[in-house]
Amino acid sequence: MPHTAASPSSPPIALLASEPERAAYRDYAQPGIDRVRSFYRNNHQHQTLDFVLAKKAQWLKFGQREMTPWAALEFLNTLVDESDPDIELPQISHLLQTAEAIRADGHPDWFVLTGFIHDLGKVLCLFGEPQWAVVGDTFPVGCRFSDRIVYPEYFGLNPDSGDARYSSENGIYTPGCGLDAVHMSWGHDEYLYQLMKTHLPLPALYMIRYHSFYAWHREGAYGHLTDAQDAAHLPWVQKFNAYDLYSKNERPPVLAELRAYYDELMARYLPSQLKL
Repeated sequence: MPHTAASPSSPPIALLASEPERAAYRDYAQPGIDRVRSFYRNNHQHQTLDFVLAKKAQWLKFGQREMTPWAALEFLNTLVDESDPDIELPQISHLLQTAEAIRADGHPDWFVLTGFIHDLGKVLCLFGEPQWAVVGDTFPVGCRFSDRIVYPEYFGLNPDSGDARYSSENGIYTPGCGLDAVHMSWGHDEYLYQLMKTHLPLPALYMIRYHSFYAWHREGAYGHLTDAQDAAHLPWVQKFNAYDLYSKNERPPVLAELRAYYDELMARYLPSQLKL
């Protein structure tokens, strides 16, 4: 499978937020975001280890339906992420902003594709999952919840917080076990990673699987569970995060103008039908 290819000449320019502007992103204290607080209350209360294991057994059979990549992405036009305090654009607009910012900086084609599909797993909402079980920041379950996770106070509602098996620093894990051995809170990241793990290179898979794991890649928590492979790929996740977060603005690219490019890009890496 090729990992690089020439981009079209003169790709459109997509600027990231400036350094001073970036301080305003992920501001969970701003007024008027009760929907975000309500989202995380539900998320933190219900994301237990048992819940995660049940969702993996339910969804990772990939037996719901078959859809083309475009059909799955176009569904996202109906979805506004309840956990996002920064913007209320449909998801396809966010994906285009992310991918075009990556492309404008001349990164490899698999990196551009990762930006374009990284939220495709949110099709779980199409199958009836509530958003608190699909979107939002992710975190390990089966061990103590870090206070570096957004709205940590809501973990007091989670039954695992009072369970001695799961409330120690390591919980059910051993130090240095590696994130691949850790059960993350259930959502679109893990679902899409499992769907894409035979199609994309390992750095792309880390970006997909852990892009919402802010407590690790931004706050430095959970280092005691990581291994050498995680440490080697953390810079890739951090590089991706800048595009995922700071490309958000109210001026999305026009899909019709870019469709041919992304048609070809997806055809190069993905099957014509996805078993979701």
